[in-house]
Amino acid sequence: MKKTAILLTTICLAAFLFFSCSNDSNEGAASTDLTSIGASIAIDTSNEMDLNTGLAVATSTATAKMTETVVGVCAAITITTPNGGEYPKVILIDFGTGCKDDNNLTRKGKLEVTLTGPLTTTGSKMTIKRVDYSINNLKLEGTIEYTNTTNVATVPQWTRKVTNGKLTDLQGGIYTNSGTYTTKQTAGVETPYVLSDNVYEITEGTHTVTASNGTTLTLTVKEPLTKKYSCTFISKGQLKIQGGILNGIIDYGNNDCDSLYTYTHENGASFNLSM
Repeated sequence: MKKTAILLTTICLAAFLFFSCSNDSNEGAASTDLTSIGASIAIDTSNEMDLNTGLAVATSTATAKMTETVVGVCAAITITTPNGGEYPKVILIDFGTGCKDDNNLTRKGKLEVTLTGPLTTTGSKMTIKRVDYSINNLKLEGTIEYTNTTNVATVPQWTRKVTNGKLTDLQGGIYTNSGTYTTKQTAGVETPYVLSDNVYEITEGTHTVTASNGTTLTLTVKEPLTKKYSCTFISKGQLKIQGGILNGIIDYGNNDCDSLYTYTHENGASFNLSM
């Protein structure tokens, strides 16, 4: 059995996936759990978007000491160096009361980005803190820590750790989240100050998402996830998802730069979904 659902606006969880199992006595539970899948993907997507923004400002400031604008970032940017040296560097990205980015998504509030050193240097860390921040009116909280753990210069590597993550959807539903991923750069290494050709692989890691009703989903990398800097969404790879009534696989497809993904349950039921 294959069913299809499309979110009417990007990263919008309103009335999400209530179509599921309409002839099943567990309709309510199935709908709630599948909504948690949507929340999980929205959380992952917003983390990737904020990371892209952090990378953009970090790369821009690596080639210029001060700047007020960064290509592709619709925000006012302020840079300070609290200790008077080049690092640490604190970059405040202020989207104000709302501006639309290149993906036509409205972002509000602030991202506070702290760099301990150049992101190309092993041991350097970029911390992204959300302050009264939202994407398309989905409120996002928490901190992303992105640490360079490279051992081989030709294969840059980072860990991405999310702490105190929280998404509040348009109906007031709350999803807390945390987790750690390992990311390797597989393309664009030769051009460290050009981001558009970068391709990353999330090779391992797990994150958990807990809904306000107590349902917890655990998502674990099953096959490496491909994330192109030039794409908003993950384009390839698989996540194993378990929790509540769910036990199956999220598949991001064949490396196309689109918003499509599939959830396949352990019983073979498959759902084609879109952000």
